[in-house]
Amino acid sequence: MAKIKHTKNELKKQREELKLFQRFLPMLILKKQQLQAEIQRISAEVEETRNKEQTVMENIQGWVKMTSEPFPVEEYVSLKAVNSHEGNIAGVPIPIYQSVDVDKKLPDLFNSPTWVDDAMDLFEELMGLKAKREILEVQIERISHELRVTSQRVNLFEKVKIPECKENIRVINIFLGDEQTSSVARSKLAKDRSVKAKLLEEEQVA
Repeated sequence: MAKIKHTKNELKKQREELKLFQRFLPMLILKKQQLQAEIQRISAEVEETRNKEQTVMENIQGWVKMTSEPFPVEEYVSLKAVNSHEGNIAGVPIPIYQSVDVDKKLPDLFNSPTWVDDAMDLFEELMGLKAKREILEVQIERISHELRVTSQRVNLFEKVKIPECKENIRVINIFLGDEQTSSVARSKLAKDRSVKAKLLEEEQVA
């Protein structure tokens, strides 16, 4: 704990700081709760997207198993770009998924299985789901970082700053109270001495 001055000005400063910490603490706690809720929500969306990816993969594999004609569908569908824009959650800048741009090559219809067109569409869907999931994971990473910082501030205010200010105020009040008591005692002693001196003077005159 830093050394403090035992003065009225320091007492005023400590009271103002305490008031400031007590005003901001509820806002930090609310932000912490919002960030925790967002992480839970996004985590659920990640899991849902992952399940959709699995379903699409199973559909593709199902068609491949149904035919004896192997066909490299992935060579005809490639990801060109992932489109996203910047958003904001509880003050945290995050990317938000929009869509994917996919490059499709048309296979030779006479030398490819009948299910290729549908499989290519599924590959495009799979790429979109994967891109969305990866962006959601970036969101969680950024929000988790902000949550750690906010939690540290909440702990700092709750466990250090507010108790420290309260203790400083208590110590200064005790010191100033003792000073006031000593001042009154000194004043009373001086007054008693003055009265005694006056009485002694009067006796000598008489």
